[in-house]
Amino acid sequence: MEWIYSYLWAFVIGGALCVPAQILIDKTKLTPARILVLYVVLGVVLGAVGLYAPLVEFAGAGATTPLTGFGFCIYKGVKQAVAQKGLLGALTGALSATAGGIAAALFFGFLASLGFRSKPRG
Repeated sequence: MEWIYSYLWAFVIGGALCVPAQILIDKTKLTPARILVLYVVLGVVLGAVGLYAPLVEFAGAGATTPLTGFGFCIYKGVKQAVAQKGLLGALTGALSATAGGIAAALFFGFLASLGFRSKPRG
């Protein structure tokens, strides 16, 4: 029965993170790209002040799947690389921490492009 609560909380927290973005898209003139950047930066900032790690422990994939989770992953990678390599780690840590996710997104995006053809808007 405990696993049901884990899934429920992941769904609730993930949804709670995504609802404000949808409201911003619907009610403001902000472009989706700016909102995405805002969410990544928010994840980095919340990670830096120590608020995002407890949320990840509690909600699991509900907190790591939205773009705030990507920002938190960037924060963790930079923090670890700076501890190991010094200031150079600030430049390399984010890329090495997120390389797997970026590679997967590119690979699956390429596979999807093979199955579908884009059409110009008219």
